[in-house]
Parts: sequence; structure tokens; C-alpha cells
Amino acid sequence: MKPFLLFILAFFLFSTAFAQQYDITETQIDIKGVPRTGQRILIHLDSKEVEKAWENHLKEKAGKIVAPISLPKNQVAKGVFVLEKASIDSISKTPMRIMSKVEPTEDGTAVWWTLDLGNAYVSKEGTPQQYAAAELFLKNFARKVYRADILQQVAEAEKVLQSSQNEQARVVKQADELKRSLEKNALRKLEIEAELARNAKELQNLNAEVENNRKQQEAAQQEVENMKRAVEVVKAKVNAL
Repeated sequence: MKPFLLFILAFFLFSTAFAQQYDITETQIDIKGVPRTGQRILIHLDSKEVEKAWENHLKEKAGKIVAPISLPKNQVAKGVFVLEKASIDSISKTPMRIMSKVEPTEDGTAVWWTLDLGNAYVSKEGTPQQYAAAELFLKNFARKVYRADILQQVAEAEKVLQSSQNEQARVVKQADELKRSLEKNALRKLEIEAELARNAKELQNLNAEVENNRKQQEAAQQEVENMKRAVEVVKAKVNAL
């Protein structure tokens, strides 16, 4: 993946995240057998990631979370968080009691909470100002987790990009090595051809020398025969005296 394409991917992911509608509904949920009305937002991400992010967000923005509430037979309400004296100044200047539940759905992860102001629960009709502030709190959280998810995707894309670049560098390096090997092989071929040419020339010279030596031997042998005949003639003349 080229850097430009990575930029396009990041832009698309961020655009997609910020294009989310962040629909918040006023919904009633049964907690420990008691129906409670609160706000619900749907986030299209993995429930485990959202639950952990929501827990950390509440700790950071609202205060200490008490132990999960217990159900009958020592069961634990999974995904439920309780804050007895939560402090979120943007919603209320006084501490609140917050109960929240995170649960997976077919479309993503639902984050629900109800806020007890002490004299009333936050609701669209009863406390419109606090309700709007609570909506904004949930929307900001949704943006936060979407952004974190996108940054994670970008980080993974960058890893893929780096891996692709490493592979490209390896292939280019291999191509250079192959090119050098071909050049070396071609040079060696020329050297071998030159050596073969020298060898052929040397063989031709050796064959010529062998032929010349054969003729010299024949000539020498003829000379020996001639001398033998000459000696015989001289011997014959001596014997005739």
C-alpha cells in the first residue's frame, strides 16, 4: 500500500466515523429486577472493546466505579457499572449516582446509563438541560472509541504498508543481485569463450607441430637410410682393392 493510498484510507475511515449519527434514545432497562429509564447509544464496534473503553472513560471523567452489582445466587451483572458519587460538571454541579450497562446487540454494542441527580433522574422531559449534556457526553465517548478504532486500523495498515515496502525492497534487492549474477555469468561466458578460442588455437599449433615433427622424423629416417647406403658403397670399394 502506497503512502497516498494509506492517506486516502485514513481519510475515509475518519470521515466514516464522524459521519455516524450517534442516535441516542431514552430507553428503559431492567437492572436487578428494577426498571430504570436512561439514555442508550449504539456503537458499531466490538462489545469487549467498547465495554473496556466505557469503563475507563467513566473512571477518567466521572470517578471511582464500585464493584459490579450482584444478582441473586451470587451472579454478577455483566457489563454493569455503578458510580455512587459521580462528578461530571458538564451535566451536574452536584455528585450523581450513575448506573450503566454495556451489552452486545445484532448491530453493535449498546451503551446505556441512568443518572440520579438526587432529587430526580435525568430525563428528556424532566431535566432537558442535563439530558442534552448527558447526550453530548455519550456522543463524545462514541467519537473517542471510533477514533481509537480508526487509529488502530491505520496502525495496522501502516504495518501492512511497512511489510509491503520491506517486501518491495527485498524484491528490488533480489533483482539487483540477479542482474549482477547475469552480468557475472555473461562475463564468465566471454572468458570461457576466449579460453576455448585460445585452446583451439593452441590445439591447432600443436597439431601443426606434430605434423612438422613427423615430417622431420621421415626426413631424418631418409637421411639415415641414405648414409647407410653410402657406407655400404664405401665398404664395397674397400673390399674390392
